[in-house]
Amino acid sequence: MAQRSESTNLLKQAAIQIGAGGSAGFVEVCIMHPMDLVKTRFQLQVKSTTIDPTYYTGIIDCMKKMYVSEGLGAYWKGIVPPIIVETPKRAVKFFTFEQYKQFFLFGASSPTPLTFSCAGFFAGVTEGILVNPFEVIKVQLQSNRRRVKESPSTFLVTKEIIRTKGFGLNGLYKGLSATVLRNAVFNSFYFGFYHSVKGYIPLNKDPLLEFFTKVGIGFTSGTLASCLNIPFDVAKSRIQGPQPHADSIKYQGTFRTIGIVYREEGFRALYKGLLPKVLRLGPGGAIMLVVYDYMHAYLTVRFA
Repeated sequence: MAQRSESTNLLKQAAIQIGAGGSAGFVEVCIMHPMDLVKTRFQLQVKSTTIDPTYYTGIIDCMKKMYVSEGLGAYWKGIVPPIIVETPKRAVKFFTFEQYKQFFLFGASSPTPLTFSCAGFFAGVTEGILVNPFEVIKVQLQSNRRRVKESPSTFLVTKEIIRTKGFGLNGLYKGLSATVLRNAVFNSFYFGFYHSVKGYIPLNKDPLLEFFTKVGIGFTSGTLASCLNIPFDVAKSRIQGPQPHADSIKYQGTFRTIGIVYREEGFRALYKGLLPKVLRLGPGGAIMLVVYDYMHAYLTVRFA
């Protein structure tokens, strides 16, 4: 009887973690997707020696040119794959983090900063494997500069990738190592910093101040983690996006791609798209962690 009760409790905890994580992801992607699109456009473009009127010189310039040439709906290009995957993706992210957290206690009675970082790293690896096919489709959609009405649908892009490249490392799992490293590095610092710092700050009795405290820690976590993992993000975009020449593959392999970008475009090119990435994942990171914390507390009271 006791064993059945314990199993039921574990299932409830898992359902609460999945529900809270899924809710956090859905809210975040709907609000922050335009910045993700701008980030991808910056990472894909290569500076030319000739004057290119379509070259983006900044965030405002990018959004303005997109609006003029592609329409308002362009800001949400490629949002269908994240919407489809975001709820299970974030659910997996937070659920596996909680499971890895127990595994990496290293004999301690309570989690340490190292526990949070290790759990975040492997949660990122798990997340990266899950989302890679959706990232490939999303980057293909986001790289298309035609107006929304003239652009192929998510279904057609997916069908074409499967037809021509298949499901393997040249198809839907193209750029897998870059995606895994990007997510692992991000989550390692993101969770490690957030939970460690939050643990040292006393709980504020004022709900509003407690809310803004969590937002501040979440924003800092997302911002710093974005600065650490962006070279892998640039490599991922180059590998998964259109190649410079259709008849040859230039960007292949995470560290090889990072090396090519560094040699040909300089160190700063490894940080292309950093500002829109920070503008997306700084507040986005805060939204996710805060929504997760509050939703987790609500579901625990409601169903536990």
